[in-house]
Amino acid sequence: MTLVKLRLKTALSIMAVVSLVAACGLPRSGPTRNEIFSGSVQQEGDAFVVQVTDTVARATRTSSALGFSQSFVNAPIGGSDTIQPGDVLGLTIWENVEDGLLVNQGANAAALEELQVDGAGYIFVPYAGRILAAGNTPEAIRRIITNKLSEATPDPQVEVRRLAGDGATVSLVGAVGAQGVYPIERPTRTLGAMLAQAGGITLEPDVAQVVVIRGGQQGRIWFQDLYRNPNYDIALRGGDRILVEEDARSYVALGATGAQRRVPFESNDLTVIEALAQVGGLQSNTADPRGVFILRSEHEVISRRLTGRPDLQGHQRIIYLLDLTQPNGMFAASEFMIRDGDTLYVTEAPYVQWQKVIAALTGSLGSVGSVGDAASTLGN
Repeated sequence: MTLVKLRLKTALSIMAVVSLVAACGLPRSGPTRNEIFSGSVQQEGDAFVVQVTDTVARATRTSSALGFSQSFVNAPIGGSDTIQPGDVLGLTIWENVEDGLLVNQGANAAALEELQVDGAGYIFVPYAGRILAAGNTPEAIRRIITNKLSEATPDPQVEVRRLAGDGATVSLVGAVGAQGVYPIERPTRTLGAMLAQAGGITLEPDVAQVVVIRGGQQGRIWFQDLYRNPNYDIALRGGDRILVEEDARSYVALGATGAQRRVPFESNDLTVIEALAQVGGLQSNTADPRGVFILRSEHEVISRRLTGRPDLQGHQRIIYLLDLTQPNGMFAASEFMIRDGDTLYVTEAPYVQWQKVIAALTGSLGSVGSVGDAASTLGN
């Protein structure tokens, strides 16, 4: 056998061994670009692959804004001494006659003590009837009783006092400086003031959300919006429950990134560039910057718009592709927004798999020369 034929046979044998090793399925971080494309609808798969452009970034942008309903925003400032069900009131009534309705002869005033506000919010006052006390201040109750008694006795004078009960209170829980029940007082009639009274929040402002529960209603805002939008500094009501909690949204990072894990959002809105930065960016020795993918279950309306398929029904599997090597690739990545539940996947560069094949061969056979010997042996 001539030297040329021997070298050719050796080379072919080496290629056969390399192909065999590659076919055995070497370890890798996930599918390749071609494998992802093979699962697309365009190739009879079940997911749409969409190249991210400025137009796509704008079409998929959704707001993460939160807010209070108009019933919360329009509620007026309440009194700091508003009476609540369960409070106990004391009344003193003066009548401008010698023989009054309530004042005994020889006395100048009548005292009605221990008038407890019932569950419906009412108290009973003789000759005035049932008076709605809950939701009113002592001054408002005084005027109501005075008007009622004026129909039966001339120029009555009434004093109303809260003898027991905390009045209007709210409860604060979650990530606040001091959890507890706080009275609504003159300096703390609004949400922002009450949070300050409780020691502020213990979370980063970018990821803090404030929830207000009032009866059967609930409102949620970003903490930062409380100070950006004065309308969100709502007036509080007795019985309000205030919860401060961290943004629960997250995405999953996989592939040739600095970390493979579930990643919480660090801001209200998060772009692909920011998401990559959170996990340490692309791995410089393995990542393929042409293969940055966002896997998402996309809304029906957006899916129809992107694919031009008005027949689509329900959420669709969309795979967004970003090629960071394109002239506008980095700009597109800085405008495309990550959403809750997304999977961020970066493919490995093609040569990485060849490196693994070489490493597998040299590791098992000792050296490239040993590969040649093995190939010669196979040829004999």
